[in-house]
Parts: sequence; structure tokens; C-alpha cells
Amino acid sequence: MLDSKLIRNNPEQVAAALSKRGYVLDVAKIKALEEERKAIQIKTEALQQDRNTRSKAIGKAKQAGEDVAPLMQAVENIKQELVDAELALNKIQAEWDAFVQAIPNTPADEVPEGKSEDDNVEIRRWGMPRSFHFTVKDHVDLGESFGGLDFETGTKIASSRFAVLRGGVARLHRALAQFMLDIHTAEHGYEEVNVPFIVNAASLHGTGQLPKFEDDLFKLTDERGFYLIPTAEVPVTNIYRDEIVEDAQLPIKLVCHSPCFRSEAGSYGRDTRGMIRQHQFEKVELVQFVRPEESDAALTQLVGHAETILQLLGLPYRTVILCGGDIGFSSAKTYDIEVWVPSQDKYREISSCSSFRDFQARRMMARYRNPETGKPELLHTLNGSGLAIGRTLLAVLENYQQEDGSVTIPDVLQPYMGGVETLQSVKK
Repeated sequence: MLDSKLIRNNPEQVAAALSKRGYVLDVAKIKALEEERKAIQIKTEALQQDRNTRSKAIGKAKQAGEDVAPLMQAVENIKQELVDAELALNKIQAEWDAFVQAIPNTPADEVPEGKSEDDNVEIRRWGMPRSFHFTVKDHVDLGESFGGLDFETGTKIASSRFAVLRGGVARLHRALAQFMLDIHTAEHGYEEVNVPFIVNAASLHGTGQLPKFEDDLFKLTDERGFYLIPTAEVPVTNIYRDEIVEDAQLPIKLVCHSPCFRSEAGSYGRDTRGMIRQHQFEKVELVQFVRPEESDAALTQLVGHAETILQLLGLPYRTVILCGGDIGFSSAKTYDIEVWVPSQDKYREISSCSSFRDFQARRMMARYRNPETGKPELLHTLNGSGLAIGRTLLAVLENYQQEDGSVTIPDVLQPYMGGVETLQSVKK
């Protein structure tokens, strides 16, 4: 969340920064809440001073042999007023906290203006989309021809937007995950972690999914208030919730392969065919914790790590910087990497890499000890997909398809496939 002190002292400045998102900050409410808080605080301090004065007067009255009952009653009355004032102050603080937690992060200065994904700005492209001299099949038809991609059974077992993977397609999916983990740990310096796939509400508050995006989550129905993770970002980032790390530990770079569960609320009718938008999918997630002055460079590095996977796989892609109207709630700056999907004749998102600056860290109280001051300061957090495995799978199937219906396995994946070089159709 944003710094409450900044919001109170410079609401117009914060409102101007948020306008790039198209978000209208209620400055009048900020001022009204602050005025009410100050009034209660002034009243509380006055009551405390009055209580102390009367308490001293009681001692003097006792020494003088005077009747102290009226004074003692007055002190009791003040005590009750103080209790009432404290309750009022707590109510105002709770209202303030709820208000502040609903405010999104302020975009970085370099984030372009814009209202939607149509206004995102392309930064670069890599690779040339392949020209096919035959009719291109999409990943659904290809996967079904191998007997390896079954949406009908997924629907029977669960519902729509679920799939069953079998045989060579399932192995290719596993190979992609292992390949990504090996590259990120051996070449990019990440430590692999394995985390719970169920989290509590505090973890989702910490990374910004709650309270605003509860409809996008799968919540368990027991009394403990658990949720299935929408992304490994949540449990991995919360490893350092309420922690103070030493400066020598930084940067901390973690990679995690996990399932992700999303209700896809609001996506009715979008990408209903295939693996683009599933309720359950897998990702290899990259998370970094860095010093504030290093976060911009860390984001550039993280984007490069995700792009490397696509380059090694030989998959054409483009990288865009998201405009103010398209960045996520917690993000200060986001780059999307979009892979070429031949059947759709366009680029589709395969990774989203974001810098949250201290927005998540303030919610989580994730800090490091500044060696110059010896005091705890907020970390900067970053994350990105490195990559979404299902979308990488469909990109490999479509980009490496052959005229006879087979799919060539990229060279870098063949060792993970037991030397298998192609997937062949099982249909006669």
C-alpha cells in the first residue's frame, strides 16, 4: 500500500500520480477523515491533561482533609470519556486503513499514458514469425491428434476451462517446467523454493490480491479462511512478511514451479477454446527482493531472464511496457512478454514482469537493515513469470508443427524428453 503519511500530507500529489491509471482519488474523504482524526486526538489529549490535573488535585485535597468524592467522580467520568474517544479513534483508523488499502500503487514516471492494452507501447521484438506453406492447426487440434490434450475429460472431471494432458504432451509440459527451473537456477542465480499451494488471507493481503480481488480467487469453504493460490507470487513473496533481512543477503532471488488457480471472474466468453485461459494452470515464477536503489535494474534483469527462455526455445516474441490504464493494482511498472501464436496470427501474453517498489513490502512489513543507518527500511519486491507453462506448451506445439501433423521438439528440450525428437499423430 502507499505511505499513509504521504497520502495525508500530499493528497493532491498522490491524486495526480494516480490519474495516469484513470483512478480518481477521493481527496475530500482523505481531508475529512484526517480532520476527524485530529479532532478526536486533540480531545483525547485534553482529557488526559484534565485527568492528570484532577488526579493531582485529589492528592492535595486529601492532605488538606477536604472531601475528594466530587474530584474522584470527575476523574471517573473523564476515564469513560477517554474510553469513548479511544473507540472513536479506533473506528476512524479502521476506516482509514480500509480506504488506504483500496488505493492502487502509483505508476512510475516512465509508464506511458493510456486507458487499455491498446495503448501499451512495444519496446522490442525477437525472432521472425514462421511462414507456413500449409494450413496451420491450433494447439487444440494438434494436442488431440497426439491423444495428449483432452478438454472433454477435463470438463467431465471438473468443469470447462480444465484439461487432461497425456503421453508425449504431458511429458513436454513437464519438460518445459524442468527446463525453465534448470536455466533460472543454474544460469540466472535463483534459489528454487517449494511452497504451500493454500494460503491464508494475510498472505493475499500482503501481495495485494485482497481485499479488492477476492472474486478472482478460489476460497475454501471451511472456517479457516484459506484460499488456493492464484500465483506462486503470493506464498513466495510472503516468505519475508514481518521479517527483517540483513543487507548482505540482498538481492534475494527465488524461483518456484507451482499450479495456479483462478476463477477467471469477468472473463466470460474470452478465450474459451484451448489453454490460453484456464482455471488451473502452472507457472515458473521469479521473485526478487532488492534494495530500493536497485529495483529498476532488477526489473530489467528479470525481464531478460524470462526472455531468455523464449530465445532458447526459438519462439518469436515481443516485449511491451504497460500503460497506466493497464498495469495491475500493486504494480508501479510492468513489462508484458507476448509470444507469437500462429493460429491466432498475433502475439499473446506469456509473462508479466512487474516492479512493486515498496507497495507490497509496506503491506507485509518486509524490510532489510540499512547498513548506513542500522535501521530497518522497506524492501522493493518484483516478480514475473518465467514462464507460464501451458502457454509455452501451446506456443511450442503451434510454432513447431509440421505439414504431416507432427511437432518437432526444440533441441533444448530433447534431453528432457528422453531423446524424443518429434510428437507424432496417433490418428489414422
